[in-house]
Amino acid sequence: MSKLDIAGVKFDSAGLVPVVVQDANTREVLMLAYANIESLEKTENLGEMVFYSRSRSEIWHKGLTSGNVLKVVSLELDCDGDTILALVNPAGPACHRGTTTCFRED
Repeated sequence: MSKLDIAGVKFDSAGLVPVVVQDANTREVLMLAYANIESLEKTENLGEMVFYSRSRSEIWHKGLTSGNVLKVVSLELDCDGDTILALVNPAGPACHRGTTTCFRED
């Protein structure tokens, strides 16, 4: 897993940064979530995606209960430093609905 320069991340006023999650093999966009400093540090320590849940106001280790973790291949900042692209190897569906992606599948 490549290391992210957390010092270079431009967090919003709530201390969050959006994370676009993409399958490292298929390049399909799986989901959009948010991270804070704590969740990014946990992500780097675990090698699995950890986010900040805005609705629950807490750290959220994706797949901890379902087993559908997102193993990190790389974390990259965009050119402005205000969005992260996470390339992952998913261990199952990314969406809580049981679909591969959180974006509409017809």
